[in-house]
Amino acid sequence: MKAPFTRSNGNRIGRLTMAAPVALAIVLAGCGDNDGMAGDDPIMAPAPAPAPAPTPTPSPMPTSYDVTACLTQEVAPGVSVADLIVPDTLTLDLSAPSGFPNGRRLPDPVIDVTLAVIFLDLGVHSPTTLAEVPVNPPGNDVQFRPNFPYLAAPQGSPPLASGGSNFDFRMDAPGDYVRVDRIGMPAVSTALIGSDMKTAYNDADPADDAAGDFVPELTEQLTGLTNALADDLIGLGLTPCAMEAS
Repeated sequence: MKAPFTRSNGNRIGRLTMAAPVALAIVLAGCGDNDGMAGDDPIMAPAPAPAPAPTPTPSPMPTSYDVTACLTQEVAPGVSVADLIVPDTLTLDLSAPSGFPNGRRLPDPVIDVTLAVIFLDLGVHSPTTLAEVPVNPPGNDVQFRPNFPYLAAPQGSPPLASGGSNFDFRMDAPGDYVRVDRIGMPAVSTALIGSDMKTAYNDADPADDAAGDFVPELTEQLTGLTNALADDLIGLGLTPCAMEAS
């Protein structure tokens, strides 16, 4: 039989062919070690332990406020905010100038004024502070009438009433009616009575207010609103009437 390599240089080729796998193994082994010593193979080295996650910074506790000073501050000599909302009635002294806190005039920005006196320090700010914010319109878009009914005529093209004899002026006794809402000082029922107390509040009378039935509810709602809004008021450069609770 013939040898595996029959050419004149067959022995040399055969030796190279047999040596190639060995050489390749040596090269690969050398690539695995940094200094040729066993145990230096980075592939086999243990992975570093992960760094511990930083401890999250706890969220700051929200500031709680005591609204007692908001209720006791005076809006006029001898008249406190509490006097205006308990009982919730709109009073009018004909011998005094009209306008807050003595009744209300048609152009009065009543909501802005009410919110100012329950949230802001009246020793620093005027009750008209919020009403003077430039986003508010400067006045009614149409002049009021000088006499009754004082409101301006409807704008646009409202349907005109015809006849009028068909309107039924009911003469039912007051006891036949059901009160669905009561609004004395603007925003008191809306802002300071919670949803679960609306019905009871609307069914009640000013005598119930004067008896203090709703004082806890008014205080709770004002406290919650102040806790939520005080930082915004301070951020706007305003001074809240409430004090930080100790």
